[in-house]
Amino acid sequence: MAIKSVSIRIEEEMLRKIAYVADYEGRSINSHILVLVRNSIKEFEDKNDKIPIGKSISAEDNVKPAK
Repeated sequence: MAIKSVSIRIEEEMLRKIAYVADYEGRSINSHILVLVRNSIKEFEDKNDKIPIGKSISAEDNVKPAK
């Protein structure tokens, strides 16, 4: 599996807080963010279908569903 890099813009306070949580959990910020991403994907796939790799989302489908 190829490893890709991504940059994010994040408020300083939020970065400090995520760093605190990551340290508390014994992880680096990067590792902790990966845990959060994996959990988010799992939660999505548990509620919906498995996400097909390589499939694009159409503009019509790229809208947050109403609750």
